[in-house]
Amino acid sequence: MRIVIASDLFWPTLNGISVFSKNLAEGMSKRGHEVVVFAPSQTGNFYIEEVEGYKIVRLSSLNFPFYHNQTSPLPPPKTIVGSIKMPQIYINNGYRLSLTPYKEIRGYFNRTQFRPDVIHIQLQLTIGQAMMSYASRHNIPVVSTNHSSPENLFDNLKLLAPFSPVINRVVLDYTKRFNVRADYTTMPTQLAINRYYKHPERAKMPVEAVSNGIDLAKFTPEQPPKEFYDRFKLSDKKKYICHIGRVDAEKHISSLVEAFALIADKNPDTGMIIVGDGTDMTHLQNIAYQLKIADRVRFMGTQLGEDLVNFHRLATVFCSPSPTETQGIVFLEAAACGKPVVGVDVGAVKEICQDGVNGFLCEADNYEQIAESLDKILNSKKLRDEFSGASLKIIKHHDLNFTLNKFEEIYQFVLDKKQEESDSKIFNRFAAKFKSKKWF
Repeated sequence: MRIVIASDLFWPTLNGISVFSKNLAEGMSKRGHEVVVFAPSQTGNFYIEEVEGYKIVRLSSLNFPFYHNQTSPLPPPKTIVGSIKMPQIYINNGYRLSLTPYKEIRGYFNRTQFRPDVIHIQLQLTIGQAMMSYASRHNIPVVSTNHSSPENLFDNLKLLAPFSPVINRVVLDYTKRFNVRADYTTMPTQLAINRYYKHPERAKMPVEAVSNGIDLAKFTPEQPPKEFYDRFKLSDKKKYICHIGRVDAEKHISSLVEAFALIADKNPDTGMIIVGDGTDMTHLQNIAYQLKIADRVRFMGTQLGEDLVNFHRLATVFCSPSPTETQGIVFLEAAACGKPVVGVDVGAVKEICQDGVNGFLCEADNYEQIAESLDKILNSKKLRDEFSGASLKIIKHHDLNFTLNKFEEIYQFVLDKKQEESDSKIFNRFAAKFKSKKWF
């Protein structure tokens, strides 16, 4: 099958959408499908690259300076007083945005004569819009997956915060209208679907929950090697509260730092590790300094590959207070490593973080409740073992292979349906001509 994956966010940018899109492209290409990804250029100019058995068409792009691209190292922040640092800006390393991608998309297809069997859109921005238009004009079936929520944007663009309730409704409506143009719509969880559709069964196109999935052969419940502890100057005798993922305002990591400050003194053998990079890094470092726990909180920056896996394995408990997840790949990764998890009772996290089963759900930004939940887990090995076993049972349903199988089924379904519609149109035209002829 010839598959196009269109994503306005793609590797090496680090977030859930780009990670899933990369996993999908690699997984489908390994199954023998011909895969072409369309994504923003990392240089600004159009180019094509081949990686892991598939092509990436990098479309011309411009810098969007209000959102860190997660790929370029940040300039060292300037100090104001003591350890208080100025917020960082992203003039030279912001997220890349393709403003007018349609012409380059059409040009690629015309030059290569590549005719997709199906187009899978991951985000409803400029590349997603252009690809939807191309598919409509050329009668190509489209699968649309919605990964994000409006809060992913507005928590980072503070100037828009006063208007967020109105803009949220507009974005939700826009997403629904976009999905109506698709032949099939998926979201990572049923809870995410319910936010957009009160009665998904009445939608004009099929709507289904399909987990992002993760590679369960990669994320496993093992102990990190001694070399890992030594290299990062960590102790295998200590307990660690870990947050892994983008360090942006929408993730509300400040609630976790404040929660740790409440229990740090009574848990002297516990440290906090924050893995990732983003727009909120300096703010969190300032909070840790002001709360006098800076020496207990380690900011490890972006980690990839086996190091990322080992940070999950290192954790005594994983915690993410983000209220904007449509599933949360980091929760899947933590559960696959057999970790107790703590999240907030908002959005779709509760499908992975099940309260009292493999962790605790707290009110959003209620750092006292988060602190209490973490303290219970840190001080009860019995509870940790119970939650760990439950995480490993829950994650079995989120194997990436199941996800790939499901999308293969969906691709074949929309392809067959589109063919039936085409055959029906041809038959109807023939029947109309036949009926109009005078036979006597």
